[in-house]
Amino acid sequence: MALTFYWYPNCGTCKNAKKWFDTNNVDYKSVHIVEATPSKEELMNLMEKSDLPAKKFFNTSGKKYRELNIKDKIKDASTEEMAEILASDGMLIKRPIVTDGEIVTVGFKEETFQETWK
Repeated sequence: MALTFYWYPNCGTCKNAKKWFDTNNVDYKSVHIVEATPSKEELMNLMEKSDLPAKKFFNTSGKKYRELNIKDKIKDASTEEMAEILASDGMLIKRPIVTDGEIVTVGFKEETFQETWK
């Protein structure tokens, strides 16, 4: 089954992940995270399967994150509230997110991709 690869084409980290997939002949379907931002429900599902804290899904180095002062907004937010905030703007989401429907990785680390997606 092809992986779903949520990415933003101008993101250097996403380009590195895409290059890794192409070099390793990994089949994937790319989804532009801003043009087709995952819904709150999709994000909740990804969070649950990732075993990562919901806060790890935020692009903390992004301009929007700082402009909207998201750090303070999510301090005491529930996972559901965080998913709602993320679903409101794809630029708030840490990327890339990769899933096969069961396993989810967030961000790109070559070692993680090697272990998980090879």
